[in-house]
Amino acid sequence: MWLVYAAFANKLGANPAEALVRATGDWTLRALCLVLAVTPLRVVTQTPALARFRRMLGLFVYFYVVVHLLSYSWFDMNFDLADITKDIAKRPFILVGFSAFVLLTPLAATSFNRAIKALGAKLWQWLHKLVYIVAGLGILHFFWMRAGKNNFSEVFAYASVLLVLLGWRVLEFRRKKRVNRPEN
Repeated sequence: MWLVYAAFANKLGANPAEALVRATGDWTLRALCLVLAVTPLRVVTQTPALARFRRMLGLFVYFYVVVHLLSYSWFDMNFDLADITKDIAKRPFILVGFSAFVLLTPLAATSFNRAIKALGAKLWQWLHKLVYIVAGLGILHFFWMRAGKNNFSEVFAYASVLLVLLGWRVLEFRRKKRVNRPEN
């Protein structure tokens, strides 16, 4: 809502298009961090009810990535599909960001109960593990975008948060594997 207000009130600075593209990208990463924080927080605090928020937060990630892509397509490229396609092919950080969007799309499309039943729980869970690849692509997109300005402090902050959240999952997977290992 703040971005909509700021756009109409002319409070987005000298380059409003860049401000919108950047803000929506930042919110995409923030929402992605929140989604990935749900499971560790749920396990550590022993609060199973937190799992109910994961789907909603995941849809926020998709919402923000769609608005991010629309902001880029509209304000930077004037919805010129040929120019967008050339830009994706020419600039690796846009290709990586677009790839993350493409991988998020089936996650958003299968985020309802009927999709879980139709796919089956195992396939649905496997599909939704793509979020880990999306997280890596999101950080790479942000890193390459910032490389031109040689400004990496925010990139390292998000990367650190995601590294902790993904590292927790690796440690938890190993712990469960050790606990479930049959004794000889």
